[in-house]
Amino acid sequence: EWLCIGIRRRCPSCRSGLHFVLQAVAQDGSALYVLQAVAHFGWALEYADDVLRADREVVLQAAAQDGSALYYADDVLRADRDFVLQAVAQDGSALYYADDVLRADRDFVLQAVAQDGSALYYADDVLRADREVVLQAVAQNCSALYYADDVLRADRDFVLQAVAH
Repeated sequence: EWLCIGIRRRCPSCRSGLHFVLQAVAQDGSALYVLQAVAHFGWALEYADDVLRADREVVLQAAAQDGSALYYADDVLRADRDFVLQAVAQDGSALYYADDVLRADRDFVLQAVAQDGSALYYADDVLRADREVVLQAVAQNCSALYYADDVLRADRDFVLQAVAH
């Protein structure tokens, strides 16, 4: 709780003050403090020790607050199918920072968009043109149709099929 109080006392628009606090937390190295920091500011994972960037609990907490926190995660976690699916379930934008192999894996992306249709935006371009993948995404979030390949969006029959779901 001291972290939140310390941050609130600083000017909210002064990110350098916040960075100072987060660097101090990271230097302390305590997983408890880093967990608290990333729960409020997912991008604070940037300041965590490499060991904590590889910690599933810490990274998942950060990704739940801000999917882009996955960018700072250890490469092993970014390539872990189960872990990335958990992160995508928290925030679809986490797919953007997943390993490229996962972003191009049809089965994986089908699972990801079933959890958060907006994750379609971060899928490989080939999969954004895949009818089944897009239908799955739209079934979860109708706005996902916007992220489909232009050819699919121009196909009247496909669009009618997608919105019928």
